[in-house]
Amino acid sequence: MPASVSPKSRRAAAYATARYPLGREFYPLTGRNGIVELSCCAWALTGSEENSLAALAAIGFRSIDVQAKTFVSPASRARIADLGLSVSCLALCFNMEDGAALDGAPAAQQAALDHCREALDHAAALGASTAYVVPGTDPAALPQFGDALGQAADFAAARAIRVGVEHFPGKALPTAAGTLEYLSRLNHPNLYLLLDTGHLQMSREDPAAVIAAAGNRLGYVHLDDNDGEADLHWSLLAGVLTEEALAATFAALALSPYAGPASIELSPQLSDPVAALAQSRACALQCS
Repeated sequence: MPASVSPKSRRAAAYATARYPLGREFYPLTGRNGIVELSCCAWALTGSEENSLAALAAIGFRSIDVQAKTFVSPASRARIADLGLSVSCLALCFNMEDGAALDGAPAAQQAALDHCREALDHAAALGASTAYVVPGTDPAALPQFGDALGQAADFAAARAIRVGVEHFPGKALPTAAGTLEYLSRLNHPNLYLLLDTGHLQMSREDPAAVIAAAGNRLGYVHLDDNDGEADLHWSLLAGVLTEEALAATFAALALSPYAGPASIELSPQLSDPVAALAQSRACALQCS
């Protein structure tokens, strides 16, 4: 994902400092039903897995998301437990072998399914309850993609893992509304929408309307910001996202059946991803 340093990063930092003068550890996760769980995508940090886990725990996260083929060593899994972290979600489509594709020709599709099955076994071992996929770029290949999704979703269901499909501007499912229509046509009981707030900004869709339309099909939530044009994954409130819009998103989640985490997904290309994660967590806590 391309990224650049947001021209509004100082504003986000000032916001976090003003709202949390004693430090974020003094402020509980309060919100709907008294608790809002915030997770974060661990791939925002590019250091060693041990150092990344320590940094995320120090910020205050208790839940993380990971990519396929990461955090597989016994040492990393032990470190997750030692730090009191849990794994909420696993990104299935990362780190596939070259040529593998869920919407590809039979051999490429089989390679992708084998990858996903291995990743789902890993997700189950980590205790993740959700995994997700990203669509390909060819709308004409959506039937093949749907066939593969059904197989992956069946495999995941046997491991008590839900499978989300991320709407992604520039790909075969560029809007959340279109992704919900696609999922409705597939009509698989274990396929859900992964909602990404930054992608909604790019496709000019209202988060509250999408959350309401998704209903029980909402499977996971990513929080990020951008300039409204590119998939930059800036920290929250560093781009076009406003406090009011973020609060409205949390309010819509409070009215929805969704009870999972809201996960902050930032780019590792930001100048200071650790600070950006801390700022974003503070902003999310205040607006939830």
